Amino acid sequence: MDSSPLVTEYRRWLVFQRQEQLAQEHRGAAERLTRAGAVAARVTEAYRSMADKGAKEGACYRTLFLRQRDGGDVLACEGWLFVRRVLAEGGSTRVRASLLETFTLEDGIITPGDRPASKITLEIFDELLVEKSMSTSCRVDRIDTSGDTRFITLLDAVRGDLRPHMK
Repeated sequence: MDSSPLVTEYRRWLVFQRQEQLAQEHRGAAERLTRAGAVAARVTEAYRSMADKGAKEGACYRTLFLRQRDGGDVLACEGWLFVRRVLAEGGSTRVRASLLETFTLEDGIITPGDRPASKITLEIFDELLVEKSMSTSCRVDRIDTSGDTRFITLLDAVRGDLRPHMK
């Protein structure tokens, strides 16, 4: 029996498993942020801290985000974010950063350095949630291109070895 189709199917299965894991992790983190009552001002301070550590130590932070596909599906993706600056002007807070993607469903796991990082602009804002009751939650979306939304950057997942890939 030729094992190559079997191995190919196994690798595809692993990619789908990772996709589901990231979707659950993103959903859980988003729920925790909502329950904690995270607001834009606090999240902005966290991004300022990331920018400071990035400038001093080359720190990059693991980020999860949602990407809308052409067919309308919204899937979780993973990457590492190098925060360059946080700009607050005219009631709007924007983050200039570099994103090094490390997982998408189409590509599977992407090794850092296999692809160049993309320069991105994120916007931090408060969102009014109206479900059972009204509440406010913070949201971070990419504004320089459509489709990438709900960025959740994890402060406890930091790497200092990715800066050469962020150029």
